[in-house]
Amino acid sequence: MAAERTLPNLWHATAPAAPETRPLSSDITVDVAIIGGGFTGLSAALHLAEKGVTAAVAEAKMIGFGGSGRNVGLVNAGMWTKPEDLIATLGKEVGTRLLRELGDGPSLVYQLVEKHDMPCEAVRNGTLHLAVGPEGVKDIQDRERQWKTFGAPVEVLDANRATALTGAEGFAGALLDRRAGTIQPLAYARGLARAALAAGAQIYTDTPLRSATRAGDLWKLSAGNGTITAKSVIVATNAYGDMLSQTPWTSYTQELTILPYFQFATTPLSDNLARSILPERQGCWDTGLVMTSFRMDQQNRLIFGSVGRLDTLAEGTHRAFAERSLRKLFPALGDIRFEYWWDGRIGMTTNNLPQMHVMAPNVFSVSGYNGRGIAPGTVFGRALANHVTGEPAALPILETPVTPDPWRSMKSAFYHVGAQAKHFIDRRF
Repeated sequence: MAAERTLPNLWHATAPAAPETRPLSSDITVDVAIIGGGFTGLSAALHLAEKGVTAAVAEAKMIGFGGSGRNVGLVNAGMWTKPEDLIATLGKEVGTRLLRELGDGPSLVYQLVEKHDMPCEAVRNGTLHLAVGPEGVKDIQDRERQWKTFGAPVEVLDANRATALTGAEGFAGALLDRRAGTIQPLAYARGLARAALAAGAQIYTDTPLRSATRAGDLWKLSAGNGTITAKSVIVATNAYGDMLSQTPWTSYTQELTILPYFQFATTPLSDNLARSILPERQGCWDTGLVMTSFRMDQQNRLIFGSVGRLDTLAEGTHRAFAERSLRKLFPALGDIRFEYWWDGRIGMTTNNLPQMHVMAPNVFSVSGYNGRGIAPGTVFGRALANHVTGEPAALPILETPVTPDPWRSMKSAFYHVGAQAKHFIDRRF
């Protein structure tokens, strides 16, 4: 895996300690091997262990190293794609099933949090999709109409109500989705890991996958300083699939365009300011061409995010944009000081929907959450656990072949450079 800059990540600073794990240093045999210790892999491990199925997670770095520890922390329902477009792409039967499963995704997340007593700042007061201008209002009105045909508790709010719920100036309205909420994402990932271990799963950290070979009906995975022999394998690395380069499944990473996303967190706000900004603690994102997001954490830090990577050349541009944006949205903030900043990767697919693959006999993967990792990762982890154990319930989506995107590198570079250029000029006046 390519080296990354070490940045001061708020979630790492405030999450409860991870459960004790260690690198794999021996040869083990389990029913299911899981590659990747994020939302999907840990959800799969937990649900398998609760069925009495032996499972081992091999994580190249630490629990939640990838997107699960860099997430905005919005527990959204559904996908970014509108319901009618999703059904047009997948067909009525599969599309309706996926909408139902992911529409109920936040409920599954919050049920697991409660069941396993996970300290992860879970708040379920909904999310706000904020409209930028008249076109944004049309967009959220269309989303409201489509989701209501599925009985979803969504509501378009006018500009005054949007201002009252956010404390922010300049939005033309908002779509309130009461199914959704916010969470401390790394704390949730660590909570899943702790619950999985308690149920009997094995988790090995600092254990990169080195190779995978087929021996009869079994897979033999060389990982860390040992081997895992298993009948089935779940590949759950998504946008952080660099570790697969030495395996037969390397093409898995070639279908994802990487969309970088950064976040800046302020120092804790005063009580007066904290009461005026997001008083009900909804998480927010907007309809802008280059999306931005903001939310509060439990310690009253205001967290602002947008598209872009915090490399040494781009960090200053994105930092200045974040400062200008917060001053424009919340003029009462005054002097803005950032205490934490970090970035991550979002795995985007060509149709903006997750892809489920059978990479080889008994090797299963799901990739491409397109910015919706928490609830879909939890849902698909459970679905894959059910699938590998022969549960009759249908998967939320159908299997498709891996289809590498020949433009992925160019698109990834465009997102990085384009966001930097836009943020250099945006909100200066």
